[in-house]
Amino acid sequence: MLWQTITTIAVVLLGPALAQTAKTYPFPSSCASIAASKYQFSLDSTWKATKILGGSALKQPRTIIFDTAGNLLVLQATKGVSVHTFDASGCIASSTVIISNTRLNHGLTLTPDGKTLYASSETTAWSWSYDPATMKATNQQTIVKSISTGIHSTRTILVVPQAPNYIILQAGSNGNWDYAAGSASAGRAIVKVFDLSKVPSGGYDYNTAGAVLGYGLRNEVALAFDPAGNVWGAENSGDDFRRTMNGQATDIHIDNPAEELNYLGDPLNPAGTWFGYPTCFTAWSAIQSLKTGDQFVVTPNTSFTDANCVGKSTPPRLSFPAHSAPITNIFDKDGKNMYITMHGSWDRNPAIGYKVVEVPFAKLASGLYDPVATRDSQKGWNDIMWANNVGSCQSQSLTISSCLRLAALAWDPSYSKLFVSSDNNSEGEIWVLAKK
Repeated sequence: MLWQTITTIAVVLLGPALAQTAKTYPFPSSCASIAASKYQFSLDSTWKATKILGGSALKQPRTIIFDTAGNLLVLQATKGVSVHTFDASGCIASSTVIISNTRLNHGLTLTPDGKTLYASSETTAWSWSYDPATMKATNQQTIVKSISTGIHSTRTILVVPQAPNYIILQAGSNGNWDYAAGSASAGRAIVKVFDLSKVPSGGYDYNTAGAVLGYGLRNEVALAFDPAGNVWGAENSGDDFRRTMNGQATDIHIDNPAEELNYLGDPLNPAGTWFGYPTCFTAWSAIQSLKTGDQFVVTPNTSFTDANCVGKSTPPRLSFPAHSAPITNIFDKDGKNMYITMHGSWDRNPAIGYKVVEVPFAKLASGLYDPVATRDSQKGWNDIMWANNVGSCQSQSLTISSCLRLAALAWDPSYSKLFVSSDNNSEGEIWVLAKK
């Protein structure tokens, strides 16, 4: 085992521990000072939603978390990190920017004791000392540096809940096809684990340091811990694919390759698993004899065919329609469901994604967690929030769209309210959702 023995604290215990110290608030039926939602959406009949933040003061809210006092922290891409307090009705009472940094674009996480905050840019991850009582972040330090740049610029960063000295940190590929990323040494299309009790002066070098949890992950933006402390990732797969067989090229990009839900495993015993990119991809719709969940090679040849993916590349546990663009996932308190925001993509007509889905999970006899649906299912989730007329949604870029672009997810300390953001450049918005 790579890591020294660490007493495991079940992730599920962190929710109740947080709830003992954090203030909780009722579900607000409305917030008087907040304008109606910028873009129309629908909800599953068992859920309700209220918009609590928006307007010009909220810029591209990519990630939201709660501190140990029950305040809401928001990473606003290209702006910084803000903290928001609640009034007695559950609406926002105050908003303050605590970190101004235009380089921040996605990653935000907090240690379970609420005292150390981490955030990331395309090339760098930093830490701050954080005080939830004063809501101030001080003592900025570089913990990881020299992350490779490319078309995928977001770097998801998460504290390992059962071992808070460790973080996981993700980097996507540097292009649609990043052939060098077939090797973990490239430091791209990868998720790594870093021990923050041993950070060298100036921070770790991302490419040469850290342990490999998984690689061959084209853009594994969505990462979450299940209640057993194991990591699940949701992957954005390739664009504009043409499948070439016997010299004949066929456009498959509307429905293939599938987005993926991958099991990365124990971050304290990182397996360094290869998940296929840039060689093996996953079918959503039928391709020749392939079915949903099967892996394939875009251009099979005499040295590597679809069959060669079997036993070499680790296939996803579930698949999602191509270009849905999952970017955040989170489990509920008991691990019965995983929630994922599907950001939506430019590379499909009619459009797809632009929703929050609920993926049912079950606890196995082994104590591990696993989706209820079979690997080849096309119905392994339920939609709970989605853009109206989704097929006509147009997204000219990652942040400009004619629909809401669902991004962040966070449970409040009581695990009774699910907070969801849209990072559409026209207006950043945050809603609170709850079961009726």
